[in-house]
Amino acid sequence: MDFKRLSLCMIVKDEEAFISKCLSSIKGIVDEIIIVDTGSSDRTVEICKSFGAQVYEFPWNHSFADARNFGLERATGDWILWMDADEEVDASDAYKLRDILYSEEEILSIHLINYFGEHPEPEKTFDIVHTRLFRNHKGFKFSGKIHEMLNVEEVLTIPEEGLIINHVPIKIHHYGYLDTVNQNKKKFERNLTMLEEELKQKDYSPWTHYHIAAEYYGKEEYSKAFEHVNNSIKDFLTRLQTPPSLLYRLKYSILIATGSIDGAWPGIEKACILYPDYVDLHFYKGLILYLKDMFNEALEAFDHCLEMGEANLQYLTQKGVGSFQALHYKGCCYEKLGMIEEAAACYAMAASQSATFVSPVEALRKMLAKHQDVFSPLTEDCDDKTLIAKALTLN
Repeated sequence: MDFKRLSLCMIVKDEEAFISKCLSSIKGIVDEIIIVDTGSSDRTVEICKSFGAQVYEFPWNHSFADARNFGLERATGDWILWMDADEEVDASDAYKLRDILYSEEEILSIHLINYFGEHPEPEKTFDIVHTRLFRNHKGFKFSGKIHEMLNVEEVLTIPEEGLIINHVPIKIHHYGYLDTVNQNKKKFERNLTMLEEELKQKDYSPWTHYHIAAEYYGKEEYSKAFEHVNNSIKDFLTRLQTPPSLLYRLKYSILIATGSIDGAWPGIEKACILYPDYVDLHFYKGLILYLKDMFNEALEAFDHCLEMGEANLQYLTQKGVGSFQALHYKGCCYEKLGMIEEAAACYAMAASQSATFVSPVEALRKMLAKHQDVFSPLTEDCDDKTLIAKALTLN
C-alpha cells in the first residue's frame, strides 16, 4: 500500500488566541501544515512556525476564496483538510483522519459542531455535516469572496438524483460563533461590507441575501433580516431552484422572534412539506402552534420532533429540538391543558437530558409552588435533583 499524505490548509489573521489549540489538535496527524497569513500583527505567524508550519504571506484582497486557493496551490499531500483557526479536531477522532487517506471517495464531510452563546457548552450547539476533506490535484478550489464554497459540482459528475457526499465520523469543534469571538473580531461590520459589495455584482449568488439576513439576525435587526431572507428565497425561485432549507429555518426564526405568529402560520406547514425530514422546521411548527394556543396540535408536532431526533446532520440542527427542548415544550402544552402530572414528567425528562437548559427546572419550581398537593411531601426548599426525581414518578 502506498503511503498517503495529508495536508492541512488554513488562512489566518491575528489568531494567537486560538491557533495553538487548533494546531495542537492535529499535531502528529497531518503530514504538512500550509498557513496563508493575510496580515497578522500579533504572534500568529510565530506560533504557526513553532508547529512546523509553512507560512506564506498573502496580501489581503478582500477575497477569502483567493486566499484559500493560494494555500491549496502549495499543498503537496494526497488529501487536504481545511480548517479555520477557531476550530479543533475532536481528540477522540483525530486518528481517524489517517484512515480516510485510503478511501476511494473524492470528497468527504465531517461533523461540524458550532458553539453559540457566551461560553462553549455541549448543549448549546448547531450541528451539521461539512465538506472539509478532499483529494488534492483533482481541481477542487474555492469560489466566493466571502462564505466561500468548494466547486464540487464542477469537479464531480453529478447523477440525476443529485450529489451525495459521504460523512465520516470525525468531529470538528467550531468556536467562531461565540459572542465574545464575534465582538472581538468585529465580524458584523467586515462581513456586511463585503456582502453588500457582492450584491453590486450582476452575477451575485442567491446566497448573498441569505448571508446578509443572517448577519442582521445576529444583531437582532429583524426587519432587515426578514427583507433579505425573502429576497434570497425569491432569487432562488427566479433561478428555478428550490430554496435551501437554511432559508426557511432563518425565515421562521425571525417570525417567531418578532412574535409575528399570524405571518408564520400556516406557511410553516409548507416548509415542513418541502423538507419533511428537517427536525428544526417541525420544532418551529410546534412553537407556532403553541403560541396560537393550539396545544393539542403542538403536542403532535413536538412528539414528531422526538421521533425524528437530531441524527440527520444533512441540515443545520440546533441541539435539543429533537430532545430536551421538545420535551420542555410538551410540558408547556400539558400545563396549559391542565394536565399537571404529565407536564411535570415532561419537564423532568427535559431537565434530566440537559444540565444547562434551565427552563424546565424553573417550570417545575413554579409548579411546585402552585400545586404542592401534587408534589407532596416536597417543600419549596428541596433541591433540584430531588424535585426532578419526584416529577419523574408522577406520570
